Amino acid sequence: MEAIAFVIGVVLMVVGLAVSIALHELGHLVPAKKFGVRVGQYMIGFGPTLWSRRIGETQYGFKAIPLGGYISMAGMYPPSPRERAAVASGHRTGRAGGGFFATMVQDARAANDETMIGEDERVFYKLPVWKRVVIMLGGPVMNLLFAIVLFSILLSGIGVQTATTTVDSVSECVIPPDADRTQCQASDPVAPAAAAGIQAGDVIVAVDGRSISSFAEATAAIRNSPGAPIVIVIERDGAQRSVTLTPVAIEQPVTDEAGRPVLDGDGEVQTQEVGFAGIRQEVEYVREPIWSGASTAVENVGAVAGIIWQLPVKVYETAADLVTGQERDPNGPLSIVGAGILSGEVAAAEAPILNRVAGYLGLLASLNIALFVFNLIPLLPLDGGHIVVALWEGIRRLWAKVFHRPPPAPVDATKLVPVTFVVVIALIAMGAVLILADIFNPVSIL
Repeated sequence: MEAIAFVIGVVLMVVGLAVSIALHELGHLVPAKKFGVRVGQYMIGFGPTLWSRRIGETQYGFKAIPLGGYISMAGMYPPSPRERAAVASGHRTGRAGGGFFATMVQDARAANDETMIGEDERVFYKLPVWKRVVIMLGGPVMNLLFAIVLFSILLSGIGVQTATTTVDSVSECVIPPDADRTQCQASDPVAPAAAAGIQAGDVIVAVDGRSISSFAEATAAIRNSPGAPIVIVIERDGAQRSVTLTPVAIEQPVTDEAGRPVLDGDGEVQTQEVGFAGIRQEVEYVREPIWSGASTAVENVGAVAGIIWQLPVKVYETAADLVTGQERDPNGPLSIVGAGILSGEVAAAEAPILNRVAGYLGLLASLNIALFVFNLIPLLPLDGGHIVVALWEGIRRLWAKVFHRPPPAPVDATKLVPVTFVVVIALIAMGAVLILADIFNPVSIL
C-alpha cells in the first residue's frame, strides 16, 4: 500500500504541474486573443502530440512530455523581408561569415515569418508596449494567483497544525537515546510526567509559577530544567491541580535554524543537556484569516527570489553534495523530479489523510511560486526576457518622441537568438544536475 500511495503522490504532482502549465499558458492566451493577436496553437507539454483539436483559428492540444507548454502567436518579432525572400528563392543571406549563430538567427526569422500572413495586422510586435507586457506577464501572474488560491485553501480552509496546551499522550518510560528500540523495558526508568501522575487529556495551565498560552512555553521550561523539580498546574475534569515533576537530563544534538546538527572544531556533533518529561502535545488545525494565503504567497516569492538570484551557486553546491554524498540543503533548489518524490513521500507518509492533502497543496503552491519567479528572469526565452524587449522598445520610442526624431524600427529580438541559445543550454545543464541530485541524493521529508 505504501508503494501505491507513493505512485499516487507522484501522479498527483504530474497532474498538478500540468494544471499549472495550462493556467500559465491561459494567462498568455486570454489577453493575446483579447488584443486581437492571431494564436495558432495552445499546447501543454512538448514532443509528440497526444491529442489536439482546432477551435476557430487555434489548435488546442496535449503533448507527451508535460514539462512545459506554449502558445504560438503570430509575429512575435518584426518581419524580415530580405530573409523571407531569400528563403523563398532557396538562398539564405546575412550569414556573417556562415557561422553557427548567424544560421540560428536566420532560422528564427524564417520561423517567425511563417506565422504571418501577408500584411497581417494581427501580430504581436505591432501591439502597444503595454499590451505586450500584459500578455507576457499574464502567464507568471496566473501561477501567482493559483498559488494564492492553494495557500488560501491550505491556511484558511484546512488550517495550520498548532500544538495546544492539551496533553495527547504520556510516555511510560525514558528510553536511552542510543537504544535502537521504541518499546519500554523493565530496566528503563519511569518517565517524569507519568511518575507525576499527568494523564492524556490534561490541560497544562502553568509551569513553575508562570501561566502559559502555548505548549512551546511549557516545553521550553521543561527543557531548561534538567534534574530540577518544577511545579506544573494542570486542569482535569474542570478542576485545577498542581503536580511536581523532575525532568530527567538527556543529551541531544545542537541544531541550527535548518535543523541540521552543529559540528565542533573537530567535526564532532555538539550536544547539550536538556530536560525530558515524556509529554506529547495534542495538535489541532487552526484556520488562519482569509488574507493569509496572499501574504504567505508574497513571503514565498521573496524566499524563492533569493534562491533564484543565487541559482548557479546553489546548483554548484547541489552538484558538490551529489559528488561527495553530503546531505543537501533542504531549502535549496529542486527539479520537478524532486517535487514528484516529495509528493510521493507525502502521500505515503503514516499520517491522517488531511495532513497529506495539506502537504500536497503546500508543495504545489510552492511549485507555482517558483514558476512565477523563474519566468520573470529578464532573459530570453523566458517571459521576463520578452518583457524587457518590449520595455526597451518603449524607451526607444519615448526617447525619439522627446527629441523629435523619427520613430525607431521595432526591436528585432531574433538578433538575441545566440544569447537565448546560451541561456537554454545553461538551463538544461542546471536542470540535469538537479534531476541527477534528486534521483541519487534526494531531499527527503522522512
